[in-house]
Amino acid sequence: MGRADGEDKAALSPGGEDTADLSPDDSPWSDSAWSEDDDDDEVRPRSPTHPIDFLLSADGLSMLPPQASLSFEDSGEGSGSDADSDGLEEEDDAAAEESDSSEDEVAPRNTVGNVPLQWYKDEEHIGYDISARKIKKRDREGRIDSFLSSKDNDDDWLKIWDDYNAEEVKITKEEAKIISRMMKGKTPHANVDPYPDYVDWFEYADKGHPLSNAPEPKRRFVPSKWEQKKVVKLVRAIRKGWIKFDKPKDEPNYYLLWGDDTDTADNKRQGLSYIPAPKPNLPGHEESYNPSVEYIPTQEEIDNYQLMYEEDRPKFIPRRFESLRSVPAYEKALREGFDRCLDLYLCPRTRKKRINIDPESLKPKLPSKKDLRPYPRTCYLEFKGHGGPVTSLSVEATGQWIASGSSDGTIRVWEVETGRCLKVFNVGADVHHISWNPSPERPILAAIVGRDLLLLNAEVGDEETQVRTKELLHVGEPTPEDDGNSSCQPNNSSTYLIQCVLKYLIMLQVIRNQL
Repeated sequence: MGRADGEDKAALSPGGEDTADLSPDDSPWSDSAWSEDDDDDEVRPRSPTHPIDFLLSADGLSMLPPQASLSFEDSGEGSGSDADSDGLEEEDDAAAEESDSSEDEVAPRNTVGNVPLQWYKDEEHIGYDISARKIKKRDREGRIDSFLSSKDNDDDWLKIWDDYNAEEVKITKEEAKIISRMMKGKTPHANVDPYPDYVDWFEYADKGHPLSNAPEPKRRFVPSKWEQKKVVKLVRAIRKGWIKFDKPKDEPNYYLLWGDDTDTADNKRQGLSYIPAPKPNLPGHEESYNPSVEYIPTQEEIDNYQLMYEEDRPKFIPRRFESLRSVPAYEKALREGFDRCLDLYLCPRTRKKRINIDPESLKPKLPSKKDLRPYPRTCYLEFKGHGGPVTSLSVEATGQWIASGSSDGTIRVWEVETGRCLKVFNVGADVHHISWNPSPERPILAAIVGRDLLLLNAEVGDEETQVRTKELLHVGEPTPEDDGNSSCQPNNSSTYLIQCVLKYLIMLQVIRNQL
């Protein structure tokens, strides 16, 4: 759309601002409206590319038809030829292609939604695309590669990393300028004034006078009569004590009794710090009102305590009481409390630095299971012989023999290396538990069968060891003079099943408790 001869025309922006009031520097056709980048040879205007729909002429303000709208990029002459219209359409298409508004409308590639990316921290993907396929993570380039890339490419500083889509995005210089202005607290665009000057659109013919020229009333210059009466009434009530004012209460002055007052300025300048007092030792088993027998000293031990120095004597001698109600008052309670207060008041405190060691670091590092293959994935040896499920296992102290008890009423002794069954004991009932003697010099098996405890000679080892074991477990034949409750009888020619041991142990425990 060209200019008509003899008419002084000016374009209006879509916002309604008249370009005729702009300064020469702000005009779209001025030299300052054009910018030339250092990296590009192309010169681009700063002026907007919005079409102009209004025209200001000598006849007044008129609206242009949509097909005849003006544009700041329209520099041709004529009144609407086909060539000009084709050129305008090509320029509009080019501007639409250069605009990144279409990129903003594209949905993100990652469709996981507004969820924290921390959820995918330990995963190999960061989300799913629109086809429900996993989006693999991409490794970011290291600092060395980033430094070398910045030296080789001048536009490398325009690259940013998109954590949401796991890809590197390159922004334009205009976007970088917008980001820089926003970081400085400015508006994104430099041509936007957030605080424009106020324009008063209303004018009055009599600007020298207010809206109302009525004179001020007398009541605005005379003290209020009712306010004076109210003040006199309040003064009379205060004098007679009807109205009392709350006096500020004195706050109590708290201070630390057994520690340093670190809140004062003097202590802060001296660098004093509060050191907490050590806690008293907690009571042990010997201070129980009914401790175990091993904690109760004998009379001989109590006499030996009296011969020791006072600082070496035990501060407390354990005693036993039938119930907690029969425990008397502690005679040294006041003395120990007083000594504790003296220690807190008089003894200086120092900090002892302790080395914090992780207990896990002290454990030996075990090899990985991968290094132990084919063990334990491959079965090395099988022990076959029991007719029922095995209920208990026990390994001999030397590791050469293993004993097993089963619900079929048998106890078997095996050799670990070969899997050979050396001995079979028929006990006639389910075996609940079995255990070897911790001493390898006495290969004796202890088994719980039903309600009985059996001691068995495993008959392993050399001849001398077997002889000593037989002598240890030897039980004579019962006689009529013996107690009829005794049920200890040999069950095998070479092995004696001792069934009365458990009964004797119970009797000994009862006698010990009575003492």
